[in-house]
Amino acid sequence: MMTYKNVMEALEWASSFLVDNGREQTAARIVMQHILDTSYSEVMLHLQDNLTEEQQVKFRALIEEHVNGRPVQYCVGSEEFYGRSFIVDESVLIPRPETEELILGTINRMTKLFQHQALKVADIGTGSGAIAISMKLECPALTVVATDLSEDALATAQKNAQRLEADIDCRLGDLTAPLAGEKFDIILSNPPYIAFDEAEAMSDVVLKHEPHSALFAEEDGLILYRQLAEQLPMYMNRPALIGLEIGYTQGEKVAKFFQDSFPQATISIEKDINGKPRMIFCEIHV
Repeated sequence: MMTYKNVMEALEWASSFLVDNGREQTAARIVMQHILDTSYSEVMLHLQDNLTEEQQVKFRALIEEHVNGRPVQYCVGSEEFYGRSFIVDESVLIPRPETEELILGTINRMTKLFQHQALKVADIGTGSGAIAISMKLECPALTVVATDLSEDALATAQKNAQRLEADIDCRLGDLTAPLAGEKFDIILSNPPYIAFDEAEAMSDVVLKHEPHSALFAEEDGLILYRQLAEQLPMYMNRPALIGLEIGYTQGEKVAKFFQDSFPQATISIEKDINGKPRMIFCEIHV
């Protein structure tokens, strides 16, 4: 069995082992940060530090767990999102960097569309709470409601809100049902949008571990966008903003759903950092 004593040797072993088994070598760094409970820069400053025997054993076990197919974020129990660490487990989708752009785009539009910051926001299908919590912490004057159909997901969101000291209102229910009788200035959502027939092209790490209810949707992945477009008019104040993450092939169809429901709105399809259409923003002025 390969032995290593210091941080550098452990990272070198893990990187080779991961690459040999078809996994990303960045997982080695993520696991080491978790083992040492520190930042990437601190790991780099202490490459020559020896690991305890317990740390060596734990490091190897987590690397092997990832090689066997479990996402590294679930192995270590967390993922970075918008500069903060969120608890994640198999009850929730692992937050993606692209979703950070939904938050950034929303904040940029808020300042132009609204005269004040004391706005009411809902995040539909909150999962880990990444969107709702990030919005509240970036813009503390907001009142934020987070909904999810899954009790387990909502429990994870509540844990993250408590840990990150974000005062958000978590509600259980499907789509807009938990918002009944209220109106909102901003609605955000990153709903399941993958068509079922796309599963065969997806990574086994994702398919075997991330919740399918948060990944896949009927009508070629479009059903929840259609339902949201139909339901949201009665929940929106004027002016208002709707921001959605989408699959990169879905922009025109999702935009049409919302243009039909909000004929006077300004609809824009925005690209992510990789140049793929990834967000729809619907600005409702009147």
